[in-house]
Amino acid sequence: MRVLITGGGGFLGSGIAKRLHEKNYDVSVLGRHHYSHLPKNIKSFQGDIRDFDFLVRVFADVDTVFHTAAFPGIWGRKEDFHTINVNGTRNVIKACLLGGVKKLVFTSSPSVIYGGVNLEGVDETIPYPENFMCEYSRSKAIAEKLVIEANGENLATVSIRPHLIWGPGDPHLVPRILAKSDSGRLIRVGRGENKVDIIYIDNAVSAHLKACDALGIGKPLAGKVYFVSDGEPVKLWDWIDELLIKTGRPPVSRSISYKTASKVGHFLEGVYSFCRIKVEPPMTRFMASQLATSHYFNITRARNDFGYEPVISPDEGLSRLIQTVPVKS
Repeated sequence: MRVLITGGGGFLGSGIAKRLHEKNYDVSVLGRHHYSHLPKNIKSFQGDIRDFDFLVRVFADVDTVFHTAAFPGIWGRKEDFHTINVNGTRNVIKACLLGGVKKLVFTSSPSVIYGGVNLEGVDETIPYPENFMCEYSRSKAIAEKLVIEANGENLATVSIRPHLIWGPGDPHLVPRILAKSDSGRLIRVGRGENKVDIIYIDNAVSAHLKACDALGIGKPLAGKVYFVSDGEPVKLWDWIDELLIKTGRPPVSRSISYKTASKVGHFLEGVYSFCRIKVEPPMTRFMASQLATSHYFNITRARNDFGYEPVISPDEGLSRLIQTVPVKS
């Protein structure tokens, strides 16, 4: 079976590519760069998912596509989120159908159903919110809908919603926490009692591969969405403090109320938008909400439908992570 992974040089995409390579699949990755960290016999295509003709060429003779490519983050131009996350996904779907691809596994996000309130143990029946708090969430929700609608007689699709992927090699979550701590800008938002789901990289990869194995035209998974996580939510700020302490850093000592953080975020969003500042503000309303509310999910559907079980616990994952991040003396 020939597999192609969009965003194959990224954190999750690389993990999927390496695991499939170990299983002796014919693996190719697609991205805007050449990825020297991948095994040499994994073929790499340099290009953009917004280029439909390019996708048609590289999707030829492909059986399965893992679509992990996206424009991430919570700040940026609406146009970038839409053209990459929405139009890019539309191109991927069209290229799959034109090229005879049979399976499409889409990496979505729980943020597609997040509207700024506590989400405690909710399952996949929860609807999309009426209003989104950032363009990333809005664009990923539109893309997820496109993937769901594309499922049919010629293409089987499934959407996986991993939340806060972390582990060795993580380029986003942990480095940001440590950088903010080192610069003295890490401040607790809210009371610090909120619980969140996280997912270790090995678990995220496993979820995608298991879903792919069970996916097929007319199969129960086809056209569905699935939450996946480490299986046990963590108290966000306790987890952050443990990470900091184990890497030789002091725990978070300052705090701000959710209400105040949201007001600050609203103000900064206005200033950054008016001044057309491209870098992400130090606080936004979405960030304040994510840091202060609970958001964890019921993964029973994934367990029942394709046998997903976390292979690495949060404690084991943290032990592995600590060995790979800078420790302050």
